[in-house]
This record gives sequence, C-alpha cells and structure tokens, in this order.
Amino acid sequence: MAKSTLLREAFLRKLKKVLFDLGARNAGSRLYAPHKVSELRRVLEMPFDTRNLPRGFSYRLDERLVEYPWLFSRLPAGPGELLDAGSVLNHDFILSHPTLQPKLQGKKLTIMTLAPEGYSFWDRGINYVYGDLRRTYFRDESFDLVVCVSTLEHIGLENQRFHSTNLEETAAGGSHLDAVKEFGRVLKPGGRCYITVPFGKKFRGKWHQVFDSGMVDEVVEAFAPVRVTETYFRHLPDAGWQTSSRSASADAIYFDYEVDKPWKGCPATAEAVVCLEMEK
Repeated sequence: MAKSTLLREAFLRKLKKVLFDLGARNAGSRLYAPHKVSELRRVLEMPFDTRNLPRGFSYRLDERLVEYPWLFSRLPAGPGELLDAGSVLNHDFILSHPTLQPKLQGKKLTIMTLAPEGYSFWDRGINYVYGDLRRTYFRDESFDLVVCVSTLEHIGLENQRFHSTNLEETAAGGSHLDAVKEFGRVLKPGGRCYITVPFGKKFRGKWHQVFDSGMVDEVVEAFAPVRVTETYFRHLPDAGWQTSSRSASADAIYFDYEVDKPWKGCPATAEAVVCLEMEK
C-alpha cells in the first residue's frame, strides 16, 4: 500500500476519533459507526491476547470490539461449512479484511437471518437463507462451524428495530434454547459452535435479554458439548474492555441509548459479554 494512502487512512482514523470524543459517543449518533468500524479494522489487524488487553482497549465502544477479535482468534483456518446464525459476518469490512482471509478462505459461508438486509454479497459465493433460527431446514450434521454472535439474546423477542419488514417472533419462554439445540443438530460431530451474549444482571426487555450465570448454564446444557470454553469481557469506566470472569461481571448491566440516561463511564451498550466455544 502506498505511503500516501497509509497517511490518509491514519488521518481519517484520528479525525473520526476526535469527532467521537467531542460528543459522538452515543451509539445512535451518525458519527459513532464510522469510528467503530475504523477501530474494528485496526483491532482486527493485531493479535488478540485475552490475557493482556491494553488499558483503554476500545474505550466507550460496544461489545463487537471484543466479540469479533475473540471469534477470529478461535476460528480455525482452512476449508469447511460455516453457518453464520444472525448475519454478523455480512459486512464488507469483515469479508474483505486482509488479516481475516486465512480464516475465511476456503470456507463455504451460509448466512441465516430472519429477513433480507439492505446489502448482500452474492457475488462472493455466500448463501443467504431467511427464517427462524429455532426451526431451520438444514439437514442434520450439515456444518463444521456455527457462529452466533450477539444474536441469541434477541431470539423470541420483538425484532422491529432490526427489520423494516415489521416481522415479530413469538416471545415464548426459553425460545433461545430451541435455537441452541438447533445449532447442535446441524453441527457435525467434532464441529464447533461460537456463541456470544450480553452477560451480567438478568434482564428481559422488549427486544433483548442480558444473560446471568443460570442462563449461561442452560445454554451449555442445551447444547451438551463435549468441551466448552467460557471467556468473559467487561467494559470498565477507567480501562475500557478487559478480560473478566463470571463473578466479576455478575452485576453488569446494559445501556440502551434510546431510553436510558447516560451515567459517568457507562458503556456504549452491554457492560459485559460471555463468549462460548462449544465442541460437539
């Protein structure tokens, strides 16, 4: 890449951060997303060491800044059938990121979400399937990998804020566990499932949930893995995102910028997340 291009990108990155610091920290701001994507591109270029996250890591940005790096640090390279349950990979900055290519090349990617989004990448050979993740039409043992990042907490709740088609799922108790069981059904023996959800003080709202320890245990039990790895992250008001634990994140809460009044050091959205890697 030419030096002039690198300098221009560095300047734009600094400009976006300045604008963010001047008042665009609200996740609903038009200036929030450009800075977030810029930071994601930068973070994904670097090795992700959960044991040594720098102080101030992705300060005041939402949980995607740890979820994406965690996922790609665990995702194996090489070929395979990959199901993206929730469309978290359906972004050009992910699919075109040069550092991520060793993890994505050779994989046949199927993206399943409730309704069509405003953009897609059919020309890259990606399969798109629309429907309810609790009741898919895939054959048993179809996939080597299943990815469900920050999606499970919305299943069974109102989703109008995500889809202009005004679809609404039935808010049936435990419906997110039906999706977890479905992930296990479509995964091949030895395959891996990656799930992330907001973690902390149990909360069930109109469109999302926060999972507590008991709910995390229910997810693991529903999947019944032969092995499971749990990783917790918490956004600290003086240190940004840091690796945490169940006990240290048990009182974490969720900031909804549309209805909640900001407090000093509040996160952009979730204050903590749990990342599960489960092997069938």
